[in-house]
Amino acid sequence: MQVVGYDTASATLLLSHGVDDSGGDVESVALDPGTELSWTLGDRHCAGTVYGHGSGDEGPEHIACDAPDAPYCPEHTSTWVCARCTGTCLKDEMDCYDDHAVYLAAFAPDAFKVGVTKAWRLDTRLREQGADRGAHLYTVSNGRIARELEAEIAGGPESGLSDFVRVDTKRAGLGAGVDDDAWADLLAGFDVREQYTFDYGLDLTERPVAETIATGTVRGTKGRLVVLDHAGSTYAVDLRDLVGYELREGGTGRDFQSSLGAFG
Repeated sequence: MQVVGYDTASATLLLSHGVDDSGGDVESVALDPGTELSWTLGDRHCAGTVYGHGSGDEGPEHIACDAPDAPYCPEHTSTWVCARCTGTCLKDEMDCYDDHAVYLAAFAPDAFKVGVTKAWRLDTRLREQGADRGAHLYTVSNGRIARELEAEIAGGPESGLSDFVRVDTKRAGLGAGVDDDAWADLLAGFDVREQYTFDYGLDLTERPVAETIATGTVRGTKGRLVVLDHAGSTYAVDLRDLVGYELREGGTGRDFQSSLGAFG
């Protein structure tokens, strides 16, 4: 069994039951609070390709790859061109004609970014990223205009904004609150249409330790991070860091760093 992907929107881990050339069916494991994970990490190699969404009782399938590169080898590494768009379409023909939203997102305590998504996905997109706060700035008629606005805002003088926030930064802010004054100062420069506040129910009293494990009781997820309680400590695992690992049944017996202590 191999970890071949994850879905932040549904908080699921994708596992393949075939790790040879034949691939296999893909199982979605929900990372709901209270779920017990009990796997030991084995070898890690390319996660191959997951394709299809299935219908009825059929789900997606996996084509395995034994290349040593992880999480993906060069043959199975792809970049979504829209993520690199700044208003000049990188596709053969522009196709993003849906309404798009330009937004700001806050990650505790004081990391802020500007982003773009299809207008109907705004709430979902903010949750997928693990944002603590969000602010809807504009709705425009297509992705090209939205990307131009995003680039203009991110490149503005003394904006202090980027179009991404690293997972390590998000992990460092787990359990902390957003700097209200800094967020208010940022929003003061825009005509905000709507604001969002998110609570992921993690109820943290101590800073989770950064680890790559698949053993413990799920406390919850926040974007790409799953928070696990294990052996009296709390750990924050980047789901991407699990991709490519083969899993063996039975919890790990390896010693890990204990939690860093209560906030204070």
